[in-house]
Amino acid sequence: MQSTANYLWLTSDIVGQGATANVYRGRHKKTGDLYAVKVFNNISFLRPIEVQMREFVVLRRLHHKNIVKLFAVEEENTSKNKVLVMEFCSCGSLYTVLEETENAFGLPESEFLIVLRDVVAGMNHLRENGIVHRDIKPGNIMRVIGEDGQSVYKLTDFGAARVLEDDEQFVSLYGTEEYLHPDMYERAVLRKPHQKTYGATVDLWSIGVTFYHAATGSLPFRPFEGPRRNKEVMYKIITEKLPGTISGVQKSENGPIAWHCDLPMSCNLSRGLQSLLTPILANILEADQEKCWGFDQFFAETSDVLHRIVIHVFSLHQVTLHKIYIQSYNKAHVFHDLVYKQTDIAPEFQELMFESRSLELDPDMQAQHFPKTSEDNPLIIMSKEPMNIIGLVFQDPSIPKLHPRYDLDLDASCAKNVKGAVYQIRKTVSLLLHYQELARKGVRWLVRIVMDNFRETLHKKTEVVLKLNYCITTVERARNLYNGLLQTTILPSELDEIPEIHNKLLRLAGSLDSINHNLKDIEDAFLPGSQLSDHWTYQVGTHPEDKITEQLQVLLDLITDIYHQFKKDKALHKLPYNEEQIHKFDKQKMWVHASKAMYLFKDECFAKYQTLLDKADDWMKKTHFMRKQMLNVANQFVNIEQEVFTYQEHIKKLQELLPQKSLLATPGDWKPPMSQSYPSQNTLMEMTIGMKKLKEEMEGVVRELAENNHILERFGALTVDGGIQSPDRL
Repeated sequence: MQSTANYLWLTSDIVGQGATANVYRGRHKKTGDLYAVKVFNNISFLRPIEVQMREFVVLRRLHHKNIVKLFAVEEENTSKNKVLVMEFCSCGSLYTVLEETENAFGLPESEFLIVLRDVVAGMNHLRENGIVHRDIKPGNIMRVIGEDGQSVYKLTDFGAARVLEDDEQFVSLYGTEEYLHPDMYERAVLRKPHQKTYGATVDLWSIGVTFYHAATGSLPFRPFEGPRRNKEVMYKIITEKLPGTISGVQKSENGPIAWHCDLPMSCNLSRGLQSLLTPILANILEADQEKCWGFDQFFAETSDVLHRIVIHVFSLHQVTLHKIYIQSYNKAHVFHDLVYKQTDIAPEFQELMFESRSLELDPDMQAQHFPKTSEDNPLIIMSKEPMNIIGLVFQDPSIPKLHPRYDLDLDASCAKNVKGAVYQIRKTVSLLLHYQELARKGVRWLVRIVMDNFRETLHKKTEVVLKLNYCITTVERARNLYNGLLQTTILPSELDEIPEIHNKLLRLAGSLDSINHNLKDIEDAFLPGSQLSDHWTYQVGTHPEDKITEQLQVLLDLITDIYHQFKKDKALHKLPYNEEQIHKFDKQKMWVHASKAMYLFKDECFAKYQTLLDKADDWMKKTHFMRKQMLNVANQFVNIEQEVFTYQEHIKKLQELLPQKSLLATPGDWKPPMSQSYPSQNTLMEMTIGMKKLKEEMEGVVRELAENNHILERFGALTVDGGIQSPDRL
């Protein structure tokens, strides 16, 4: 037990160890609260006094939620050496998080964004105070859990830090070699003398390596034997890296370097976030300090990423969920362009659906007013033009080979890799299952939209048929009157069009037969149980009730137990005979569990998933053809309606040339509609008004006939009583 005036700690309770100091879990003597106590060793006192004092000076200048807080500087009671009492971070460091097997291929996107946010905020506070850290790495980024249950990351270990403005240079060497800027690596690791000086931007290189590590689970620059075993190749990679590349890996002994400008396929970040992150990495992982971004541009670009909102979009053609990172003030055309970059569907061909309805985005609508989406309830996009189904693109999982020989160190390392591989399999299966459910939802929405469009087409058909019948009936009466007057009366030449108009209207009525046939085909295709209904989605693919994810989790738990036991075995260095045999049996069991996990993935989940893709591809092509056919039918009705409107104009002219009473249709002249569908409200109103006018005209005729009869009766009475003589008598 060691102590200061107010704090105490056990020397066995160590939580961190460095070249010049150890960090212990300590407690306040009065309150019992936990603190991190940094105790300097003898090596630290060999440094110049001003160097020893830098950490105290730096920490006293910093007050930020993303910087580990300094509470006190005290002296150890026995040695009288300086002790730093700091905030205790109970969740370890970012390195601890990345060492967890579930993060073997990088952090989940939500956690990575927290790391990005907190590290950038902490670095911004350093630059505002003119401080360069010089040892940024995952082990110096501590993690705690905030009040909202989310992670909070904090920069720590300012033993190498110093006050340095943007335009100042330094020559001293600090840092961890995997994260060192190439200029510093050359002198510090390879011991090659040079006259170069270093600026504050060397921190940006370390941040770039750290972000790449957090995003992928691996270091960006890796010789075949590892950066610590082959330092010359490591230096070759980091200095020969071309602009734009963000990683270089040697995959075989003395082999070539594989350069990459993008993050690996195994990365857990979405394409939307990757497209924003890779340019940042490319410009801060720049060996030439003159070409490297400055902090101002780095903060501007990362702030742009962190202030974007996410629109979730599921592509039916790719069967993949996309995250569209967009500024809240951006308008619809920017959104369509971003969607195009991720889905290859050009803006003019993008068709959006949301909650079983078609979605048309107003060109002036800002992204903040788009529908609120989530991974479970995204916008669903499909192409108006035919596209082949692609499916989720992912890295094929593989199980690491087991070493046949008995080796505690190798077995523990291998068990860790096997656990990471099975975890990745379970995550991929979970994604495939989730995306299949979204595909089923998209198909249901699309079928519903097609049927809604079909009903709208039927409604349009009813309107057209009623208008056409009315025109035909009216023109027939006009034709009859025209034929009756033709022998006795000289008629205007315009009336010669009446028979031709009548024939054209009859031809239009005849053309409806073929259109009705097409409508019947469309209706039959989408009826429940038919080839283009959504019944097939329930018959193929992987479903939640298959319980594959749950089975994989059971296998993963078994492998995890073996891994933990292997770590204990490794710590013992040598096992008694019986424990050694158990260890070997566990090694065989681990391989059996991993093989079963691979079987569940390949022969159960992926095989069924591929069947669903094949069925979806065929269904999408047939549906696209049917929708095109229905659009053609709808356009035909529009064209017929336009022609009918033209003939209505002709009828109005005829009304001016022929007696209205003779031209108007009577109730007995109405033909039954060609469809049993109900007419629209507007059509019913037109019919009602027409009938009222017809009734008024008929009542007028009745009144005139009554007056004529009355006159005839009076005329007859005068003939009898008044002595009017016939012509013969005269």
